[in-house]
Amino acid sequence: MSDPFAEKIAILYQAIEPPVIDGQRKDAKPGGYSDSGADMGVALRAVGCTLVTPVADPDPTSVFDWVWPDTPEGIDAALAAGATLLWANTVVFDGHPIEAASRRAWVVSADPRTMQDVDDKAATNARLAAEGLPVAGSWVVDGAAQDIEAQLAAFAGHLPLVVKPLRGRGSQGVSVARSLDEMIAGTRAIVAGGKFGTAIMIEQFLPGQEITITVMPAAAREGAQGPFALPPVRRFDQHDDVAPYNGDVPVSTNSAAMTCEERANPAIVTVTAACEQAASLIGIRTPMRIDCRQDVTGAYLLFDVNIKPNLTGAGRPGREHEDSLSTIAAAAVGWRYADLLVAAIRGAWTNRDNTA
Repeated sequence: MSDPFAEKIAILYQAIEPPVIDGQRKDAKPGGYSDSGADMGVALRAVGCTLVTPVADPDPTSVFDWVWPDTPEGIDAALAAGATLLWANTVVFDGHPIEAASRRAWVVSADPRTMQDVDDKAATNARLAAEGLPVAGSWVVDGAAQDIEAQLAAFAGHLPLVVKPLRGRGSQGVSVARSLDEMIAGTRAIVAGGKFGTAIMIEQFLPGQEITITVMPAAAREGAQGPFALPPVRRFDQHDDVAPYNGDVPVSTNSAAMTCEERANPAIVTVTAACEQAASLIGIRTPMRIDCRQDVTGAYLLFDVNIKPNLTGAGRPGREHEDSLSTIAAAAVGWRYADLLVAAIRGAWTNRDNTA
């Protein structure tokens, strides 16, 4: 465990183009999470953490003053500038440069192989369901298959259904199909968009309340015996039963932490425990987020596991409404944005002891 106030922290952003994995690709986020990286840097410096930045006097309005590219060259430059801890605020994958960097410094990052595996939504849901966790049903099709219309017609008896990229990001490309024509159109739109490959996930539609639960690694809280959940956050003002992408609509305008009374509901208690169990099975090292929704019986099912949640936070000029879902959850237990970040840093890991 590292001391957040003793390390010299460099924050990395996504500069590496995401690789093609099993024929599928997760499109890079515009800006590569540099916006949240700058939010994090400003907040951490404000509470006394030492930041290593590309410029000596970073401007809070200039995001790239605060972050380093996650390339080998960017990491080398951050370490040469004195960084002792690298926060990989980026999507990592098997073979990502952060693996080699973990032998030279402390790292705040999901395990690269774990993130790559979890990003396959269908495989992750199947794994959790096999462990007895309540997960939405789903199927995978190749949207570019010549007989795709016939394949989709086989699901017509289960409508409405959700159509989404297998390796997606947020709600981009997600739609609810209430007819076969809509299911075909949603599938074709994802393939034609070219951002996420051709593997399409057809998922059980859940008609009830949607919530998202942030789970922290055990190291984030002294005495914790395993991953622990922050209060669930309710989602509302959805567009055609899909939460709008946070790059288009700030989540602070359509989300709110559940009250203590709401959290005492047995269905919420049950799904919160399920999310903590899922995080334990996955073996998280950083905060993660799981989206859940009620089925027709009122029970909550897990439907989207996000091992790299957005961690934006208000604080920089013009960012007053940019709190993330995890930031909103943290505020419900009295944590400031910086407190959430400091807790995450306590989960830093290193492979330095494993080298000769």
